[in-house]
Amino acid sequence: MVALEWHNLGDDPRPVDFQPYNTAFSGRGRDVIRTRRTSQIVDPADIPRFAKLGVIPSMQPSHAISDLFFAPARLGMDRLAGAYAWQSFLKSGAIICGGSDAPVERGEPMIEFYAAVARKDIKGFSAEGWHPEEALSRDQALKMLTIWPAYAAFEEKLRGTIEVGKLADLTVLSADIMKIPELDILKTHCVMTVIGGEIVYQAAPRASALETDFSRLPATELWWASSADDE
Repeated sequence: MVALEWHNLGDDPRPVDFQPYNTAFSGRGRDVIRTRRTSQIVDPADIPRFAKLGVIPSMQPSHAISDLFFAPARLGMDRLAGAYAWQSFLKSGAIICGGSDAPVERGEPMIEFYAAVARKDIKGFSAEGWHPEEALSRDQALKMLTIWPAYAAFEEKLRGTIEVGKLADLTVLSADIMKIPELDILKTHCVMTVIGGEIVYQAAPRASALETDFSRLPATELWWASSADDE
């Protein structure tokens, strides 16, 4: 089994070169080779090619709600049609491998989940070109951060869901992020972490009444921006 990683960023107008994938997959099944490709900005015409070849787009939800402050000025509105096009990828038949990109981003899981479902900054701000129709449902966002990355790493039989026979790796949160209002997701925090069936972290009593203190997280650019000004 081989997991390939393809990372490229930029504004090259040429179509994505899928030849390396054609070569790698020739005569081999998806259970032998699975490949992830960073896919922040993609030509919409290339999106269906990911599912066709079995290429898994990899994106960090928090990038979308920070990049979109300056992306319209740098890329132009037309090209944002392929920016963090989560729903477009899913509708084409692909799955999405999510992550945090820490320490470039803050590494706070609740920000990642919130960004995926709200597609707004942490103050609820949105603007032209942010394409709210590309936001994910909560079920889709949960899979983007659990079972789909596990599949991309050939670990879907070990982790990614809570099932008999899998590793007991799980987190207990202070609120039900599948039901609470969007902005309340950002107030949610971990009250217990279990790894391999062992409790490795447990919050102090009454901690569920607390909110995440974002001021204690490492500072990164753009998170507290209140306008669409360029850097």
